[in-house]
Amino acid sequence: MKNILCIGAGYVGGPTMAVIADQCPDHTITVVDINADRINAWNSDQLPIYEPGLLEVVTRARGRNLFFSTDIDGAIKAADIIFVSVNTPTKTFGHGAGMASDLQYWERTARQILANSDRPKIIVEKSTLPVRTAAAMERILNSGDNGLRFQVLSNPEFLAEGSAIRDLMDPDRVLIGGQETEAGRAAVNELVEIYASWVPRERILCTNVWSSELSKLAANAFLAQRISSINAISALCEQTEANVDEVARAIGLDSRIGPKFLRASVGFGGSCFKKDILNLVYLCRSYGLHEVADYWQQVVTFNDHQTQRFAANITAQMFNTVAGKKIALFGFAFKADTGDTRESPAIYVAKSLIAEKADVWINDPKALKNARSALGDAPVQLEPDPYVAADGAHALAILTEWQSYQKLDYQRIYDSMQKPAFVFDGRNLLDHQALFDIGFNVFPIGRPPLTHLT
Repeated sequence: MKNILCIGAGYVGGPTMAVIADQCPDHTITVVDINADRINAWNSDQLPIYEPGLLEVVTRARGRNLFFSTDIDGAIKAADIIFVSVNTPTKTFGHGAGMASDLQYWERTARQILANSDRPKIIVEKSTLPVRTAAAMERILNSGDNGLRFQVLSNPEFLAEGSAIRDLMDPDRVLIGGQETEAGRAAVNELVEIYASWVPRERILCTNVWSSELSKLAANAFLAQRISSINAISALCEQTEANVDEVARAIGLDSRIGPKFLRASVGFGGSCFKKDILNLVYLCRSYGLHEVADYWQQVVTFNDHQTQRFAANITAQMFNTVAGKKIALFGFAFKADTGDTRESPAIYVAKSLIAEKADVWINDPKALKNARSALGDAPVQLEPDPYVAADGAHALAILTEWQSYQKLDYQRIYDSMQKPAFVFDGRNLLDHQALFDIGFNVFPIGRPPLTHLT
């Protein structure tokens, strides 16, 4: 039996530890965080994050072998294995601002572990970190005068928000990187045994620690690259009357390419893609690989362009002005099945419309609270009822692919709107022909518009 600790109770630490506790009832799992409100939420039925299936997993294990606490020092003392899942945002100051990871919380945690340890422990990097960060953590942890030696492993997460519990229960792979020494291999084997409680061993991949760190950045960069690539094709489709969905299906049937992440949209968001790619760009530049850095930078640059293009098209199609017009944004989370709004394309679209003096109303099943945080005191209306949000609107913009939006009564919505009524479908979620037949002017991504305007 092991005492396993996770420092950081956010989108990664909370669900990951809940599943480990659920699948490994013989181990004691503790999750700590400096944010008392967050810990209180984890100890309630109103969890601080929304993930399908998460509450059920937490409820099964909480109080049995899963505990949430603010006693970080005490939990460190008791732990055998410590997962570090603290925030590593992009720096907003100093050298590397806008690209490099801000490692102040990570280093603070390493020093706190050292100060509260009286025996060797296995430290597991769960936060997304630059390559060679594990070596820096080892230098900090092994700098004490007590003679303790820690093993630092890299165990990056590959979770997709909205399907995190499924990804944890049935992962494509679990990646564990460690030092290629006897002590390093022994530490890797201890972590392998925990995951092997429910993950087939052939899906547990062991590498050196630097390959593991880089693999996380590379995986997100490749996925984001596919999205930017199909979005670039979508712009061409709109000019040539091709259909981006038909193009995506045709190329996705090529076994060398495959169909995943080829859905054109208003752009990718979330906490990982942009941050990790910019981290990769900074890393490449720091090693003098400027052409490599420029290549990956373009993935982010085009994603920003796609979102800007979508926002500009709303104004352009509505007779070059949205001033005083009510625009209803359906969806604010960066993707469906999550309340997370970090780097959501909806943030830029909303701010762009506000700058054009539009009357912006926002509806989202799970993200309204986070939408307010993301927009600060911007003059928007947050409305939980989509029919109220659309009432009297000149246009709808679909920004999150919530399935509930497919089930709305669009005849009712059309009847309540100003005419001509517009739909800008940033996710190609709706039945565009049906909307056109009702009377809407429909502007999808990567498809010819369907419009009654002459």
